[in-house]
Amino acid sequence: MKKVAIVMGSDSDLPKVQPAADKLKSLGIPFEVRVLSAHRTPDVAASFSATAEENGFGVIIAAAGKAAHLAGAIAANTILPVIGIPIKASALEGMDALLSTVQMPPGIPVATVAIDGAANAAVLAAQMLALSDEDVRAKLVAMREKMTADVLKKDEEIRAQFA
Repeated sequence: MKKVAIVMGSDSDLPKVQPAADKLKSLGIPFEVRVLSAHRTPDVAASFSATAEENGFGVIIAAAGKAAHLAGAIAANTILPVIGIPIKASALEGMDALLSTVQMPPGIPVATVAIDGAANAAVLAAQMLALSDEDVRAKLVAMREKMTADVLKKDEEIRAQFA
């Protein structure tokens, strides 16, 4: 099974990134977590992304706040799918990070989830892996079925409350 890389620009991003690790763990998907900066460790970040595929990764999740160039810097050095998580880390409430992550030049895409949307980044990574991994696909189907059952149970409880 391919691994997912979770890369964050600073260790202060960890609380916002933790839901991605938790979701991948719940789906049984192997992952590694790194702190790499597009600005403070550009050569290391470039090397990591350039060798990610040969090191067994199938998808890279990159989280950063403020200028948020990490996902783009990672995407520039790999053909693996890169999912950006803009982090709310400034007075601009994450809009700066969102715009920096989503505005990529043609040919270097970054799939971008919501500000602080780590759990959805993990689900999207799992969906990408599921294209070639039936085990991951089955886990995603089971997750969706549980979500449906949970909502229908809540619906039943609310309907009974107001009957």
